[in-house]
Amino acid sequence: MPETRLISPTRRRAIALTLAAGAALGLLATAGLTTAAPAAADVSGRAVAIDRADLRAELATTATAVEDGRAVVAEAAKAVTEIKDSGYDLGEVSIDTVGLASALNALSAEDAVGATRATLTANAIVETEIVEAATESLRGRLDAAVAQKEAEEAEKAAAAEAAAEAAALASANTPDGARAVAAQIAASDYGWGADQFSCLDSLWMKESGWNYQAYNPSGATGIPQALPGDKMATFGSDWATNATTQIRWGLDYISQVYGAPCAAWGHSQSVNWY
Repeated sequence: MPETRLISPTRRRAIALTLAAGAALGLLATAGLTTAAPAAADVSGRAVAIDRADLRAELATTATAVEDGRAVVAEAAKAVTEIKDSGYDLGEVSIDTVGLASALNALSAEDAVGATRATLTANAIVETEIVEAATESLRGRLDAAVAQKEAEEAEKAAAAEAAAEAAALASANTPDGARAVAAQIAASDYGWGADQFSCLDSLWMKESGWNYQAYNPSGATGIPQALPGDKMATFGSDWATNATTQIRWGLDYISQVYGAPCAAWGHSQSVNWY
């Protein structure tokens, strides 16, 4: 019969702890893991942290590339629609987004990981820049067309305005046109009515016959017979060719010297000049 040995409770607890520790080491070995000194474990932890940070940065870059690519595709479509609806004939209006769409689809594939994902992301960025440049170019063509049309319209408006001014000048430079201009300015600027205009009409009919080109041997010039004629330059450098400029000067002269046309006409009748 085998010999039975008694083991104290303290001894039994020590054996149990030893067996438990051995089992734990066996599990670690089975799992392919090894223990390491504290310094080595710290370095490994930092490497894992760095790897994870790089992965997060890479994923963020990819997400941004996808977001930017989709925005550029939308903007390209918007530009094409706006230009087609603008009414301007710019010839062929299209933007090729096939390459960018393919690049974005490739990034969505399940095998877009690691180095493959980085390459696809770089390609998507390049394709995005290509579409963006094409969109800017197309919008530039529209801007140029708009600017050209505005310039042409401004030129037409300026020509029309010049023609109207020339017609007004030609009309005012006739005796009847000059009378009409004088009556309007006399009423609006000086408050002179029909009675005063009647005196003015008689005065300037006597002086020049309402002829803006009138000139007498003494040097008196134009409808009001200014002496010398270049006095009228105070109302415009075109005093020699514009009846309205002459009229404005003449009315101002009468207002300052005689107060009103009838007083000037009365003086002219008495001394033959005013």
